[in-house]
Amino acid sequence: MSVAITRGVRVEVTPEFLPDQSEPERGLWVHAYHVAVTNQGEQPVRLLSRHWIITNAHGTEEHVRGPGVVGQQPVIAPGETFRYSSGAPLDTAFGAMHGSYQLVTPEGERFDAEVAPFHLAEPYALN
Repeated sequence: MSVAITRGVRVEVTPEFLPDQSEPERGLWVHAYHVAVTNQGEQPVRLLSRHWIITNAHGTEEHVRGPGVVGQQPVIAPGETFRYSSGAPLDTAFGAMHGSYQLVTPEGERFDAEVAPFHLAEPYALN
């Protein structure tokens, strides 16, 4: 699990290996990640976009950018939490992800909320 707080926005991520969707014999390991974005600040924020950096076991990075998350650009009021789940395939048995969300305040001020690094690993890959 990873946790980061930027300007009152707490981002918590819990990864999960998906063995039923993975095919290690073909070089495919699929992971889900469950995200909770909590607004601990005093004003609402809208999540505009995401930037993920996915790194495999060989150090190869893939950058994923796009509007919102899971087709949404949610407004998160003070004290509220927006939750969603998504997935990431890897071509190695383990890797890592980190990144950021671009948020905007009602006044139009944009800032990036950090997503702290978290590991993606097949549970028995490191044994």
